Amino acid sequence: MAITLGPATDERTAETLARPVRVSGPEGPWERVREAVERHGSVVVHARLAQWLPDDLDAPGLRPLLGRDHARFRKMTHPQVRARFVASRLLLKHVACAVIEAAPEAVELAYKPGGRPYLRGLDQIDISLSHTEDLLLVGLTRRGWIGVDAEAKDRPMLGLGTENQVCTPYERRTLAQIAEERRNAALVRLWTLKEAYSKAIGQGMRFRFTEFGFSPQDRNVQVLRPDGAPGTGEEWAFHTCLIDRAYTVSVALFDAGFGDTSDTAAATMLDAGLIAALVDGTDGTGEGNRAE
Repeated sequence: MAITLGPATDERTAETLARPVRVSGPEGPWERVREAVERHGSVVVHARLAQWLPDDLDAPGLRPLLGRDHARFRKMTHPQVRARFVASRLLLKHVACAVIEAAPEAVELAYKPGGRPYLRGLDQIDISLSHTEDLLLVGLTRRGWIGVDAEAKDRPMLGLGTENQVCTPYERRTLAQIAEERRNAALVRLWTLKEAYSKAIGQGMRFRFTEFGFSPQDRNVQVLRPDGAPGTGEEWAFHTCLIDRAYTVSVALFDAGFGDTSDTAAATMLDAGLIAALVDGTDGTGEGNRAE
């Protein structure tokens, strides 16, 4: 699967985030995931839906793998929703377990009031989940907060009123200066950056996309105010790339400033609440691609 760096690659992010790792099933390669976390403190993993979808969704062995999510899954009726829910949770659990050296059945996913997932009892690790079409995307960090988002790179957005709904005045002015054949791709990139950032801070739809933005062309990406003035500092880093030349993927990373948690084994990790205290009371956006 080809991975091509997109036009928005923050140089600082390259130091804190490895290239996305493809995981084609429960067999891994988990050593690459662990190496990325050991070196950078964070990792982004991508996979295809079919690679993580069990042959039998009614198999008894699925219940312990999903844990409390199994009851939620059983209430779902739409086949595509059921498939994405199961596959994305299995991928997320396996990624987390590869890092914390535990069995998937031993890890419990929990959710903030708005639907943002987290690992119960493992506050030192932050996770994010996204899926679109048949692409699954998981982000994990032990340095602070992470948000990930994916979208088909050729998804039509331009000329549909999207600019007025999700762009700041500065973004609209800057988009108008981009060649028309490249403008839709730039808008898709802005969308994924906004989604990733909103997931990382746990605000979701409570933080309207017209209230913050990014430069459609700047390589050193940072959050901007509606007028284009800087809105965040160097504690934030962003990365955008193409996966399989078909999906635009963006990552938002917040360094909480507490250093790296080098020991992430479930048996020895402290269940301290420092980062949890910082994010207590925040939430995501509900179930679905935007929620996670």
